Amino acid sequence: MAADEHEAWLGVDLGTQSVRALLVTGDGTVLGSGSAPLGGRRDGVRHEQEPGQWWEALCAASRNALASSRGVRVGGLAVCGTSGTVLLTDGAGRPMSPALMYDDGRATAEGARARMAGLGVQDTWALPKALWLTATYGHGRITHQPDLVVSLLTGELPPADSSHALKTGYDLERDAWPAMLPRLGLPDTAIPDVVRPGTLLGEVRASAADATGIPAGTPVIAGMTDGCAAQIASAALRPGSWNSVLGTTLVLKGASPTPVRDPTGVVYNHRAPDGSWLPGGASSVGAGVLTAAFSGADPSAMDALAAAYEPSGAITYPLVSPGERFPFLAPDAAALVLGEPESDADLWASLLQGVAFAERLCLDYLHHLGAPLDGPLTFTGGGARSPYWNQLRADILGRPARVPRQTEPALGMAALAAFGTGATRGLAETAEAMVSVRTTVDPRPERTARFAEPYARLVDELAGRGWLPPPVAAHAHARLDGDTAGS
Repeated sequence: MAADEHEAWLGVDLGTQSVRALLVTGDGTVLGSGSAPLGGRRDGVRHEQEPGQWWEALCAASRNALASSRGVRVGGLAVCGTSGTVLLTDGAGRPMSPALMYDDGRATAEGARARMAGLGVQDTWALPKALWLTATYGHGRITHQPDLVVSLLTGELPPADSSHALKTGYDLERDAWPAMLPRLGLPDTAIPDVVRPGTLLGEVRASAADATGIPAGTPVIAGMTDGCAAQIASAALRPGSWNSVLGTTLVLKGASPTPVRDPTGVVYNHRAPDGSWLPGGASSVGAGVLTAAFSGADPSAMDALAAAYEPSGAITYPLVSPGERFPFLAPDAAALVLGEPESDADLWASLLQGVAFAERLCLDYLHHLGAPLDGPLTFTGGGARSPYWNQLRADILGRPARVPRQTEPALGMAALAAFGTGATRGLAETAEAMVSVRTTVDPRPERTARFAEPYARLVDELAGRGWLPPPVAAHAHARLDGDTAGS
């Protein structure tokens, strides 16, 4: 390689509102980026996208990302998609149906039928939606969002990666599909082969290179879901490490040498490329409540005012939408407010604190299940752009947190591509080399103690309403005097 040449990897994120591409070197330098918007159709519980949009947007995003990459060798690429998004394709890999997005809610009957057959799936997972699509459009091949894009890059419909296959019912511990899928109405021809993330799927063909600007022959590596991609981008991959993603809703993703067993199904486990486990859960609490309650507000200005209310005069459990999925399963749960905030600033403070209380309860629940929590905690997502909220969360959790500079899923896919193309380092080491920490936020013990009483009141209220199981509430109380690091 000439002195003026570099090697970099391309990460592609097929999001809900856009496709994002990043070209990243092994030390985390972003050489180029690009994005292109995606549309969709929402109507009540219906949420669809036209699969052809993904390719058009990828072509635009990748060309932008590679526009200034002269002299750079693209070592490989990987693609992530939204977890649970699925469509049907025919024998030639052409779409037979629209794509049902991750939160499409039409497959309730199919979800109930799958659970009756003994499968622990939720209604919005890909398996119920695949059953619904088959009944509506006829028999076709179950195809996840990245599968279609990869087929257009390589010219061949690939096996699914096990990360996207998880919500289609794939058993990650047995490395096998459940035997009852044909009895549910999915013939063998509908069910894809599965490979582990990081597996070589093929190479970019010439026609795809012309359309995307990605050099022909570039290796294409099996990706993971967007949540796992964001976890890789946070470098939270060593046992006991956790990434708390605070966006519209709150998602916690961790690393463990063994699966975290949860009889309620609230916590589920992805499989890492090295065979270790990535447990996690997704809450319906999150920063979306701020947008709903304070449309058009300046978050920085409201944060400055909220600092006068620690703790707030009101205690909230700020659900973005009805029903809770993590740290407890309660389809009938609704947002709650205990007490009366005295001002908009106090209400804002109560919402920030309520999200942090939910975050603490998530960690308490994970500890209750025996998950390792003694590694570093990382804050990512849109909420992590608020220094005040980061400090508040660290105070309420009673533990330090790292905030990386760059955390988007496309970065995680670039790291996975680097790992999958024959890197000598493991995925954790590869990601750590690409991820730089912007700051570390340390908790203030006097603040942690100040928030113990309102947190305990919230736990008692959730248990009193029948949403939070009493043993989990008792476990949270027993940990009030410590931090959430798993001691």
